[in-house]
Amino acid sequence: MSEDRPLPPDPAQAGDAAEFVAALVRLRQWAGEPSLSRLRALGGQVAAADGALVDALPKSTTSHVLRQTDRLPRWEFVRAFVTACLRSCEHPEELIGGELERWRAARAALAGPAIPPPATPPPASCSDAPSPEALTPEAPSPVAPYAGSDRDPAVDLLVRRVLREEDRARKGLLGGYDIAPVSFGPSLDDLHTIGRFFTALHPQRLLVVGESGAGKTVLAIELVLQLLESPLATGRPPRTVPVRLNAARWTPGRPFESWLAEQLVQDFGLAAGDAHRLVRDRRVLPVVDGLDELDPGPPAGPPRRAMGLLAELNRYSDLSGRRAGAVVVTCRADRHAELRAAGVWLDNATVIRLHDLSVEQIAVYLKARWPDGHPCADHRDGIQAALSGPDGRAVHLALATPWRLLLTATAVESGADPYELLRVDPHADSRAGAEVIARRLLEAYVPAATRLTPRAAYGTAYQPEQVRAWLEHMAAHLRRQAGHSAGADRPPPGLTAIDLVPHLLWPIGGRFLVRALHGVCAVTLAVVAMVAFWTGSAAGDVGGDVGGGVGGGPEQALTLALMTSWVAIVTGLSLSAWPAAAGGRANVPRRRRLIGALLGALAGLPVGVLGGLAGLLLTGGTVFGPLFAVVAGGTGGLALGTVIGLTAAGWVGAGRMTVAEAIRAEPITLMGFGLCGALTGLAPLRLARAGPVELVAGLGGAFVLAFALGVVFKITTGGWSMDAELAHPREALHRNPTIGLAFGLTGGIAAFLVFVMSQDLVVSLLCAVVGGASFGLSFGAVAWTRTMIGLIVAATRGLLPLRLWSFLDWACEARLLRVSGATYQFRHRELQDFLTPAD
Repeated sequence: MSEDRPLPPDPAQAGDAAEFVAALVRLRQWAGEPSLSRLRALGGQVAAADGALVDALPKSTTSHVLRQTDRLPRWEFVRAFVTACLRSCEHPEELIGGELERWRAARAALAGPAIPPPATPPPASCSDAPSPEALTPEAPSPVAPYAGSDRDPAVDLLVRRVLREEDRARKGLLGGYDIAPVSFGPSLDDLHTIGRFFTALHPQRLLVVGESGAGKTVLAIELVLQLLESPLATGRPPRTVPVRLNAARWTPGRPFESWLAEQLVQDFGLAAGDAHRLVRDRRVLPVVDGLDELDPGPPAGPPRRAMGLLAELNRYSDLSGRRAGAVVVTCRADRHAELRAAGVWLDNATVIRLHDLSVEQIAVYLKARWPDGHPCADHRDGIQAALSGPDGRAVHLALATPWRLLLTATAVESGADPYELLRVDPHADSRAGAEVIARRLLEAYVPAATRLTPRAAYGTAYQPEQVRAWLEHMAAHLRRQAGHSAGADRPPPGLTAIDLVPHLLWPIGGRFLVRALHGVCAVTLAVVAMVAFWTGSAAGDVGGDVGGGVGGGPEQALTLALMTSWVAIVTGLSLSAWPAAAGGRANVPRRRRLIGALLGALAGLPVGVLGGLAGLLLTGGTVFGPLFAVVAGGTGGLALGTVIGLTAAGWVGAGRMTVAEAIRAEPITLMGFGLCGALTGLAPLRLARAGPVELVAGLGGAFVLAFALGVVFKITTGGWSMDAELAHPREALHRNPTIGLAFGLTGGIAAFLVFVMSQDLVVSLLCAVVGGASFGLSFGAVAWTRTMIGLIVAATRGLLPLRLWSFLDWACEARLLRVSGATYQFRHRELQDFLTPAD
């Protein structure tokens, strides 16, 4: 920087938000007026909630923030913007840190009470354009919630994860930060005040009613964030933690309190005991979103599932048991009317209705989205003309919700003519004309979103026809999925009418065909594993001395029986209706991983030596000597202990399942572990020609040990840790083959130590690796194998893209889908219903 160059603008002189934004504008001018594209390039990228890298300074977001003078920009935006401007004019890198501190201090002075900065940048929007459904106030950053001597670790964990989930949900759903001013209630309050409105209610029971697309989920998200703002600012733990729940995941007949605790375990990784304690002590405020989605499809009688949930909520009391418990419910207006007609409602609840957008509110939003000079500014005038023209009533009815307004804006920005979009038959009824416009907007949405978000990877761009066809198959799958869920007593998590769960998408390829192919594949892998074991253990050898591998009729028959039983278990697992892929993401620090591995090795070493000496005792020393027993047993125990220690490293403060829960979860799988252990123990006993007592004791001990190892694996790989954060929808599926191979190769170590008693080193190693990998894929990665087979079949039939995961991520970026917790969902239920093929 030259000596005569003026200093950057001083943000400390800003007295309010407008002056602070003006200082940002002056900084850009001082830097030489870099283009929005250059700022976007220099601003770098941040990690979104799903792990993807997105731009920190999208062009339209930057343009919008610099025009917004009534609100203080988020610090994450200020940091990226200031850094980009300074780098654009080649400001010395060593001085940028000091400038950032000046801007941070100036913003903090205007923002009031400071909230601790996040340890990592919060997830950024996956869309450039500000959305009409975006919320108004700045959301609290996903930081450590509060500090204090009276903090409850379970509450702390829940607050942190609720903040992260709602931040991710809002960005995935909304994109920008502004919304057309949606109002509710007789006093026409807006979303800025929903937190204060709810806090003033007595009792705190609220039912939010609105038309499809009116912003009910947006209000629910904003309510959760506003209720957590005060505890974050004051440092005091919240008395109750608001948790948004998807009503579609409730199982009819399930007590609400036990279901609520189960959702805290499944979606937020709390320990079962902590979840039940928080629910029992009324430390959780349930925000039940989408009551209308419990009974999907055209009504065929009263909405009985919604009626059942309302009955449960009416039984839900406060801590005293003498008053109604606090709860928030959102419901579509037509379903609410059906429930009222059936004589069912939420007792003691205040009902608020979201109002349609007025013509003036629509104009305000369009002016903010397309200011003067914007390429679509002329179209803004055309839409306003249609609203005030002879067909204005029909046009207004069609655009009166934020969702429909978003459809219109997206179509226009992709090049559609608003006149063609909004024209109606002048002789048609206003409501009929509005329906025609709505259908036209929905027809235009997928092509518009596809054109506005060109595919950035793998070269070939998606075609609108392709995208629509794939989305239609997913929508049809959700309809079938809803039917399966309705007929199941305890459907697996995610088997609902709205959730697209990666490991539950396989039926799109053909339910019976995929299950049959999976069965054939699993049996083939299981037979390969057993052949490898048969070869490695020399179970088929007959005659000769002990060292050459003596075989015997009864021992061979027992080996074949155990092998056949294990293959039968694998076959049953491969044909199961809904293979599960579960488990939270454990972002355990490397240091703790190393400590866990070391402790596991130290614990496994003596256990392995004792096991080797026990084998020596049972075989009478005829197969191997004391040295081999100590070395082999110690090596096996060391390896097993290390692997278990690595996976158990997140145990500290973890919300993991108990031994009883692990056994109840997968008893058949654990039986398979036990059978493999018995097979491994049988080989040296067969070589030693052990007697009946030794044989029973050896097989029983090996079965119990392998069963216990299976329980340990289930606990350490299937739970959450305190360091885990909310998983991406594919997290569980990605972990499934890793866990399966860990199962198999860990067992392969024990098998190798047995094989070297009968075979040379190369053959033993080859049989152990082949057998362990086949074992893991067929037995420990059932959900992943089923999903991959289903995806390949669906892609071969043209029902889904082969690179499905890339497509799902792109669809979220294009705002056709969104991430909700550990699932994907359609951007809006109206879009899903529109794309669902007719029966």
